[in-house]
Amino acid sequence: MPLILGTNSIKDTGFNVANSCRFDSSSSSYLSRTINLTQNSTSQHKFTISCWFKLGKTGQSNGEIFGAHGSNDYFAVRVQSSNKIDIISYDNAIKGRLTTTQLLRDHSAWYHIVVACDSNNASGTNRMRLYLNGSEVTDFSTDINPSTGADIIAENMDEFNIGRNIDQVGGAGLFDGYITEFVYIDNDQLEPSYFGEFDEDTGIWKPKDLSGLSQLSNTFSFYLDFEDSSNLGNDVSGNNLDFTSNNLTSIDQSTDTCTNNFATWNPLHQGATLFTNCVFADGNLEFESNETGYVVYPIAKSTIGVSSGKWYAEFKVLESNAMMGISDGISNENFIGDSTSNGVAYQTDGQKRVNNTESSYGDSYTANDIIGIAMDLDNNYVYFSKNGTFQNSGDPTSGASGTGGISIPTSSTEVFHFATLDSSSAGTSKVTANFGNPPFTISSGNSDGNGYGNMEFAVPSGYYVLNSKNLAEYG
Repeated sequence: MPLILGTNSIKDTGFNVANSCRFDSSSSSYLSRTINLTQNSTSQHKFTISCWFKLGKTGQSNGEIFGAHGSNDYFAVRVQSSNKIDIISYDNAIKGRLTTTQLLRDHSAWYHIVVACDSNNASGTNRMRLYLNGSEVTDFSTDINPSTGADIIAENMDEFNIGRNIDQVGGAGLFDGYITEFVYIDNDQLEPSYFGEFDEDTGIWKPKDLSGLSQLSNTFSFYLDFEDSSNLGNDVSGNNLDFTSNNLTSIDQSTDTCTNNFATWNPLHQGATLFTNCVFADGNLEFESNETGYVVYPIAKSTIGVSSGKWYAEFKVLESNAMMGISDGISNENFIGDSTSNGVAYQTDGQKRVNNTESSYGDSYTANDIIGIAMDLDNNYVYFSKNGTFQNSGDPTSGASGTGGISIPTSSTEVFHFATLDSSSAGTSKVTANFGNPPFTISSGNSDGNGYGNMEFAVPSGYYVLNSKNLAEYG
């Protein structure tokens, strides 16, 4: 199944998606509106849903990408806690259901999903159809197609939601991650070729420009492109079926999309151990560790790793036990900058840590400070800034001389990630990452030389934020 990955080599896709919407289940964020389908109309049994999504935290409890809800009845497209896609129509009993055997485990990838329904389709196996990244899914653990003429979305299922189940309890039913190019087509069962195409050079599935899609004019069709930060539920189909934002603000508009994939924290990697009290939130941009009494320390690393080029990111420290640095990709690492890895750490007390040795480096830092990391893998130096000032009189543009930088103990085969670590076995560590799409308000606004990123402080000349387009050019 083709994917759009963090290491995607496509630089120019032909059509570029500008924005996505970041849904955070811990904030109960979602979009909603009432849509009254006409009783016994074609709209109730024939429709298509298309969108791109990127998973946030692991183990989502029926994270609902889309749902139509009524009193005890619903139609839902959701991600189960087992990482399977589940599509279900329920009206006093199950009318139709598809549950994949395939698991979606890649939190660095953008997926494209198409759900195409027509209960009057002459082929009983084609009345509910599921496609992922341009290919039809045919292997299901549950495969129940609707009976002829069944109302897959019944008239009383008039509350449409993107990002939540109306009956969610304790976070269940809330989607966590990113969604873009959300399209609902009324009265047509369409194939993926209406929404995307395979790249002729790489074979990777990529989106099409939907501005000329004629089916968008159908009565109940809507198209959310998330390009209006003041109105994330804006319908650009022409039907003006705008959705209401719930616990979403302009900061939840992201430039992390299916045509330019940005790094986030990787929830699948926490160092040598998977801890029970580590929490990822805000589209995997926030990492919090509440572990106590451990010997192995919780670590979070960026989803994208690099072995060459010059890269920049910023990290807002929310709890003072958060250590910042860079780390290679080994899984048994116990500490950033320890003897088992080639990483480098800037500690909260202002010292640097390399090869398990601490020495004087810069100022101490604490909650609400912003730590910038400029990683030069062409010359093997790393530079750390505190609130915009590079420590040790560092100059990230100094190249081979490495003025004020920390030498990275590396070989030509190393792949490095931005990283944070909970440095206390008794306290709390919490860090919010800005890989170019901050989940917190930026007071100034700075981009890299390619115009990507929204950073608090100036990006050093020649350095770039970690996304797939920059990676294709400089990685």
